[in-house]
Amino acid sequence: MVLLDPQIISFPDPASTDSESGVLAIGGDLSSERIHFAYQLGLFPWFNPGEEILWWCPDPRFILFPDDLKVSKSMKKILRDEVFTFTENKCFREVMQECQNTFRIDQDGTWISDELIDSFVELHELDIAKSIEVWQNEELVGGFYGIQTGKVFCGESMFAKVSNASKAGFIHFIQKNRENIELIDCQIHSEHLESLGATMISKSEYLTILKRNNES
Repeated sequence: MVLLDPQIISFPDPASTDSESGVLAIGGDLSSERIHFAYQLGLFPWFNPGEEILWWCPDPRFILFPDDLKVSKSMKKILRDEVFTFTENKCFREVMQECQNTFRIDQDGTWISDELIDSFVELHELDIAKSIEVWQNEELVGGFYGIQTGKVFCGESMFAKVSNASKAGFIHFIQKNRENIELIDCQIHSEHLESLGATMISKSEYLTILKRNNES
């Protein structure tokens, strides 16, 4: 594990650095420049509140190819009946704040700090970070956000105030952007996303796809 200098934006090469835990570096800062650079390399920040920043590049990597998206009969009906409406990039900061405040089992607090939100908002203003909002009766009831690198969308976090809201937003986003997305980076395994078709690929395969998109 490499200790990062907060004054220098650099990371170890994830293609040539192995880590059993998936953590490749510690420290640094949460500036928008460092975060953007990290995602271009295939790393992402994830850490417990009050602890040092940890930078991850797990092997294998949990991802979803749009063509593998699974939509259940019940979700098809929800989408067909227009139970929810959807927007993109309408209220980015609010989506992050809702993710920040969402209680999650087996997590002590949240890694989504106010500093992280400010940096992601800066990336959003540069059209690098994006949000998807889910509405019901004009109320924001779900959504998620992430970073776009070429045709790779790196999902960060999602929230839902009513049943199926985040799932409906995720399906809508993929179906709407199928031609413009080669891969959704889900990062860490979850049963929720596995039910939608997410699977594991090797770190090397993920980095190959990411590099191709960075160069295009």
